[in-house]
Amino acid sequence: MRTDLGQGLSRMSEQDGAHHSRFCVGAVSVGVTGRRSDDVALARSLRPFRVETHHCDVNVAVEWVSDLGLTPGQQLFDSGATWRLYQREDGFQFDFIARDQLYKRLLVDSLFREATLQMSAEYFDSFLGLADPLSYPLDELLIMHRLTQEKAIELHSCGIVRPDGTGNLFVGHSGAGKSTTTRLWTEREDVEVLSDDRIIVRRDDSDGSADEVGIPSASSGQVLRLRDRSALPTARFTQDDKPKTNSGMRMYGTPWHGEAAYASPGSAPLARIFILEHGHGNVLTQLSPSQAVAELFARSFVPFHRHEYVDSALEFLQELVSAVPVYHYAFEPNEAAVERILEFRD
Repeated sequence: MRTDLGQGLSRMSEQDGAHHSRFCVGAVSVGVTGRRSDDVALARSLRPFRVETHHCDVNVAVEWVSDLGLTPGQQLFDSGATWRLYQREDGFQFDFIARDQLYKRLLVDSLFREATLQMSAEYFDSFLGLADPLSYPLDELLIMHRLTQEKAIELHSCGIVRPDGTGNLFVGHSGAGKSTTTRLWTEREDVEVLSDDRIIVRRDDSDGSADEVGIPSASSGQVLRLRDRSALPTARFTQDDKPKTNSGMRMYGTPWHGEAAYASPGSAPLARIFILEHGHGNVLTQLSPSQAVAELFARSFVPFHRHEYVDSALEFLQELVSAVPVYHYAFEPNEAAVERILEFRD
């Protein structure tokens, strides 16, 4: 690795004014500011989630430092590979590691509203091209932790929206059949897939207010409005095509897709939830509220390092299963699995 810090810092300190970018995932908007355009460049996976808004739920300031220094505070979590989490007096610290080197650090307050992202000039001096400050897993960690402050949760699931706007959520561990389910539905119907791996679910607080976040569609150039419509990027159905069930809950696509690579910035009202498992006969079994909470929690992305985050997640899941019916689905990987859902009546 090159160690010419003087040259690296000189290259990285070229300033051409303040730069901004903003994105929104699961109705959580994030604003990023930096001194260079490269500092605020969105990772490729985040670009479809770019928005234009003056107010953001989370604000991140990017800065370059010559030395990230020692790690203060109590270690709360170690991923064993790419990141570690520490407690600080004024919030939290996420350290990101690559090639056994610390290359960036996120300092964030306890409410996950204000953050500083420190980038190591020494590390990136040996690389050409963009440093990609917000690349995975930082983006997901930031959103996941912000959700602890809201009535919302991220689930290991795929979200399928039918042409009439009905939203079905298929939840499952890796290998449970989410990608298979996605393939079967896209072959059978003209559906929208919000994500084939990770979905955010939250209360549907749509009220048509003017300050809702507009999301430009990557495929059609249209503008989607979070919380106030069922439309998705390709706009295959309209607001007049209302879903048959209004549960008061809504599901949102995320950038963090699975092998089928579906990642939409759209959202839809949530009608039903299915816990996937490979089986025989395409058998649907409705779960009790306590069973449903346990199954969903086991397939959720919840920070476990603070008990209040766990308590909040369980409280929201109880609200969710009270509003949306949850079924265990032992399915066979063929077209009949889709037909079973299409014919099903609660």
